Amino acid sequence: MSEPAAVVPGQARPVGTAAASARRWWILGVVGLAQLMVVLDATIVNIALPSAQRDLGFSNADRQWVVTAYSLAFGGLLLLGGRLSDLVGRRRMLIIGLVGFAAASAVGGAATGFAMLVIGRGAQGAFGALLAPAALSTLTVTFTDPAERGRAFGVYGAIAGAGGAVGLLLGGLLTEYLSWRWCLYVNVVLAVVAVAGAVRLMPSYSRDPDVRIDWPGTVLVVAGLVSLVYGLSEADTKGWGAPTTIVLLVAGVVLLAAFVLVEMRVAHPLLPLRIVLSRFRGGAYLAIGLSAIGVFGIFLFLTYYLQLTLAYSPVKSGLAFLPMIAAIVVASTTSSGVLMPRFGPRPLIPVGLLLGAGGLALLAEELGLRTSYPGQILPSLLLVGAGLGVVFGCALNTATYGTGAADAGVASALVNTNQQVGGSIGTALLNTLAASALASYLLTHGHSPLDLAQAAVHSYVVGFWVSAAILAGSAVVCALVLPSGTLTPAEGPAEPSLGPPPTVTREETSEEVSAP
Repeated sequence: MSEPAAVVPGQARPVGTAAASARRWWILGVVGLAQLMVVLDATIVNIALPSAQRDLGFSNADRQWVVTAYSLAFGGLLLLGGRLSDLVGRRRMLIIGLVGFAAASAVGGAATGFAMLVIGRGAQGAFGALLAPAALSTLTVTFTDPAERGRAFGVYGAIAGAGGAVGLLLGGLLTEYLSWRWCLYVNVVLAVVAVAGAVRLMPSYSRDPDVRIDWPGTVLVVAGLVSLVYGLSEADTKGWGAPTTIVLLVAGVVLLAAFVLVEMRVAHPLLPLRIVLSRFRGGAYLAIGLSAIGVFGIFLFLTYYLQLTLAYSPVKSGLAFLPMIAAIVVASTTSSGVLMPRFGPRPLIPVGLLLGAGGLALLAEELGLRTSYPGQILPSLLLVGAGLGVVFGCALNTATYGTGAADAGVASALVNTNQQVGGSIGTALLNTLAASALASYLLTHGHSPLDLAQAAVHSYVVGFWVSAAILAGSAVVCALVLPSGTLTPAEGPAEPSLGPPPTVTREETSEEVSAP
């Protein structure tokens, strides 16, 4: 009987290992598609909203609820969705989220009135809050090898960063050539593919007996996040000084402070504070939340500028963002897969934020009534895309670093929570400042057609300058918070059946770094 052949370094890996590796990359495709569905709906419906309003006949005052219903449900339920993913299993929660999101999208697409559309959007947000943490936590426990993890999170970061621009392009195409309803129906098509892939590729994951639902913490954080997101949406429409805005924002801060106090005392916290107290993860969460403000600025103001000032069609406006998407994809995959293992997140994330700030500042400096897209706008977009790609690729990798399998879902939910709150703050803050700049310009210069056009451009310029300042300040904050060093291999267990079981399964309880 012959002895088994030794595995020599440099030889091909065993067939089973190679198959498991290929399977992991197919799972990345499923997870990426699920994430794309959630990110698309942050922008794709905005393009369709004017057509939906004409078709269903609702007022301008009601229009905001098509967006707000989604953001309230999504932002408020994310942490609960993350903990449910840890409790009942990522595969099961991912499939539930996909099916529910598709069903809600179908309801919204088939809406015969305003109420039906808002109900569909709210249900989309609720199921998105189940779907998003399950997708990211699946990625976290599937890719534990540092090299593979870097590449996987680079791809995921590219999807997260570019999805909003893809939504603008896809929304314009579907609205112009089919119907606004297809901006919702498209999720059904994507969900069918993703569910088939999840059922076929993802192993079942047994329920963790140590995970419990912290109901007092759940009530406090859901109420606090809903109050905060709703307050920010009210600030966008009614102003920061409106009584409703003030009450909601104060209530949100008080409820979230009470949530932290509860989490410090309960035996099974909804959000174990060790997740956010890690300087690696805490710095990454800050980068994700603060960069969301810059992302909002570039998408909102540049879309308005291209369509209202340069008279681009919705489709042409979406195409104008494609170079930025390409820059995000290249920078995200390169930074996370190649640079992160060598340098760690501390130098890369601040540099990415500074690049993004530089691109926004360049855009603000160049913008005018007759700005050239190839000569002036395109270089700015490439610079912003490169900077944000570095931030997304590195921060998403770092934000879920070192979490045990029992905490992967809630750690992933925090990523989406920071994106949601950051985007809501950006919406309220930048819209308010731009509207104030517009009014001040008209008050000083008059109300002729030329003055109106120049006032609009001035408001966009102010928005870009503020976004650039926020990203530059964020670079300083993240450089101070993030520790030096590279991320060591994650020690949490991977999904079963994707390869040999790990020899070490203890949960990481401290930050482990190696000198760069």
